[in-house]
Amino acid sequence: MAVVIALDAGTTGVRALAVDEAGLPAGWAYRELTQHYPRPGWVEHDPVEIWEASQAVLAEVAGIVSDAGTAVAALGVTNQRETVVAWDRRTGLPRQRAIVWQDRRTAARCQELAEAGALERVRRTTGLVLDPYFSATKAEWLLTAGGVVADADLALGTVDSWLLWKLTAGMVHATDASNASRTMLFDISTLQWSAELCDLFGVERRALPEVRPSSGRLGVTADGVALGPGVPVSSVAGDQQAALFGQGCFAPGMVKNTYGTGSFVLMNVGPDRPDPVDGLLTTVAWVLADGTITYAYEGSIFATGAAIGWLRDGLEVISSAAEVGPLAASCPDSDGVVIVPAFTGLGSPWWDPYARGTVLGLTRGSGRAQLARAVVEAMAYQTRDVVDAMTAGCGFPLRALRVDGGSAVMDLLLQLQADQLRVRVARPVLQETTALGSAYLAGLAEGVWSSLDDIATRWRLDIEVEPQASASAADTLYRRWLRAVERARDWAAP
Repeated sequence: MAVVIALDAGTTGVRALAVDEAGLPAGWAYRELTQHYPRPGWVEHDPVEIWEASQAVLAEVAGIVSDAGTAVAALGVTNQRETVVAWDRRTGLPRQRAIVWQDRRTAARCQELAEAGALERVRRTTGLVLDPYFSATKAEWLLTAGGVVADADLALGTVDSWLLWKLTAGMVHATDASNASRTMLFDISTLQWSAELCDLFGVERRALPEVRPSSGRLGVTADGVALGPGVPVSSVAGDQQAALFGQGCFAPGMVKNTYGTGSFVLMNVGPDRPDPVDGLLTTVAWVLADGTITYAYEGSIFATGAAIGWLRDGLEVISSAAEVGPLAASCPDSDGVVIVPAFTGLGSPWWDPYARGTVLGLTRGSGRAQLARAVVEAMAYQTRDVVDAMTAGCGFPLRALRVDGGSAVMDLLLQLQADQLRVRVARPVLQETTALGSAYLAGLAEGVWSSLDDIATRWRLDIEVEPQASASAADTLYRRWLRAVERARDWAAP
């Protein structure tokens, strides 16, 4: 028996998951990451801490696997996507802290570019919109205000490329198309870095990683890596695309939502690049070793689990994230309280970097339970925002939603989501689908699994929830949500 290990470098922490040939977990480990907030709207990570956490979780899982007498067939890497790392090829050290996807410091630059007419060019080439969420303006900031010098030793990339470089002791500077498609520097039709956009943002292509398939051997681990030398590194994929793969969404029209720090709704739209849909992103889902391409529509929601963290750390309404579900379920509704968690602006379908968090409808009777309920309801409403735009624009009707991520453990959330979308909501037994998808992509490359059909048979249902509330009742609540969104929008505009 062999296992595949997935290294999942997320926003709030790094985990390693070993997956056996049956698609079942065979060991896991986790380390939290420090979040740095040097100024309002700025979010940073220490790349060295990301690597040290990666080594720690790989070492822990390697010990579990070794004790079980099991071999490691391959390693897959998945990651928070748009976060930018700049490092020195010669010293192997970062030249600045990583700028995290949530960071909004380049909002004014994005507005300036839009006013100069760059939006249509960006949209046509990358499938994205002009928003500080994406990597290009972060890289531009590092190379200008951030003081990073674009010399011959500079390496730029997303977190996956930093980890791949470290895992191979500097032998491989590469990424995959799913991550590259989130940078705003990548042509998703040709699957090449765009010379035009690299020039626009002042990024030299020699500093960028080579773009490789999402599934396929990229290199092997070097001496000093916790797994030991010679382990094939056989997949790289952005976390949300990996989750789509881990959910077995291999047919066009299949949709998943991951409730993490933010929430990300992805729909498989097949091998041909689709026409753009207002409010949504077009992204590369994955490229297999045989060159097969799959595209996806995506709606990116910036704050869902982050709102639970705010209840815990900011307001001290709860002492642990696990308390939010039971507390929210202790009242039949939010009693008119609506929370729009636009802490770093609003993503899909609004794309408003100047929106800010809003709490509306408070009365003297509003308490902890109503606040918790409003946060959970906001997760369902934000997902409906995205799905309504998706189904209106793409021609694929939503028939079911597969869900995962930390907040998907809440049965209340699944019921609210089913009521708002009017479809079945299905949660799998194994909800670490980001790591699972990374493992599947790596194992597919190394022959652990033979095909997508082979992988699809390993998806196992935990619970499926049908709509219960009437459509009119759900729509009434949703209209109130939209009124609240309008009050949150454009709040911090200069």
